[in-house]
Amino acid sequence: MRESKVTVKIPRPLYRKIQQVVEGSGFNSPTDFVVYVLRDLMGEAEVTQASEFNQDELDDIKRKLKNLGYL
Repeated sequence: MRESKVTVKIPRPLYRKIQQVVEGSGFNSPTDFVVYVLRDLMGEAEVTQASEFNQDELDDIKRKLKNLGYL
């Protein structure tokens, strides 16, 4: 059974940056790229969920959020 999808709104300038990253990268669309990044982040969060984040993990998360345009 195929799961339903939802819409997530992001700022248009961020979307344009993602489009540039996607071109020639092997991803079929900005959506595919965003899903890949979010799954990667969630996978890391699940591993560390049982314990508090150490400073290196926090720095890595902040770096990824900054690269996504959230910080």
